[in-house]
Amino acid sequence: MSHTSTVAVLGAGALGAAMATRLGETGHEVRLWNRTRSRARAVAEQATGVTAVDAVGDAVSGASVVLTVLRDGAAVADVMADAIGRLDDDAVWVQASTVGPQSAIGLAGQAREHGVAFLDAPVSGSTAPALQGKLVWLVAGPEDILERARPALNDLGSSVLHVGAGVEGSALKLAVNAWMAASTVAMSDVLALCDELGVEHATFTRVLKAGPLAMPYELQKVDAMDTASYAPGFAVQLALKDIDLAAVAAAPSPLLQVVRDRLKATAAAGHEDDDLAAVDYLRKAPSAP
Repeated sequence: MSHTSTVAVLGAGALGAAMATRLGETGHEVRLWNRTRSRARAVAEQATGVTAVDAVGDAVSGASVVLTVLRDGAAVADVMADAIGRLDDDAVWVQASTVGPQSAIGLAGQAREHGVAFLDAPVSGSTAPALQGKLVWLVAGPEDILERARPALNDLGSSVLHVGAGVEGSALKLAVNAWMAASTVAMSDVLALCDELGVEHATFTRVLKAGPLAMPYELQKVDAMDTASYAPGFAVQLALKDIDLAAVAAAPSPLLQVVRDRLKATAAAGHEDDDLAAVDYLRKAPSAP
């Protein structure tokens, strides 16, 4: 049985909203804050155990865990500049936004300056895994601090991986997301090849499932691509942001440059807020059997 706690979730975007909902369902007292107040209120109205709080300081005061789930490092730093002075002495700041290692170093320094316990802890997984408690946590930071936050993390994730003592979580997240974006572009291109070869997509995926080449995430994308169902799990613009963050640390390989170009073209075509499966938007629809 998990130990419940008071958790502040800062950010009511798709992932933050799903995390807040899941935490409320598993018995935590959740305070949800968002700069656009109506978003937090809309989530709270549909969730159990979630209260929308208008002032960020009020959201974090008294919380044992503070989760930041915001767009980028600048947004996290700005929000926490207002909130950090209101954190309790024993609170743990779990920084779950995808910000890249450079920004994560700055955020860790911000926590250190204020004497706040800090975990660099992005996740692998999007809204559906968050709602199901099946996120994979990529946590960097002192193990004793991780143990203090573990009850909340366990209720959100199927795995809590301790990957380092600094900001290794943020570095690893960029590698994971680059793999995810590249594999999605590859799936779209291979489906186009299937179309040219007269290979039915169901037959192709059946072969993958029969051996070691199956990748469940991409097999799910086949249906989304074939039906042009692009309801966002992980949006194109966020994948592009993460590829660009990775490029700060290392120049993109030829493959990752192609992936970036594909994401950029997909966003320019009006699909920036759609799911990553939208990279398939140009593919000729398969002929009816």
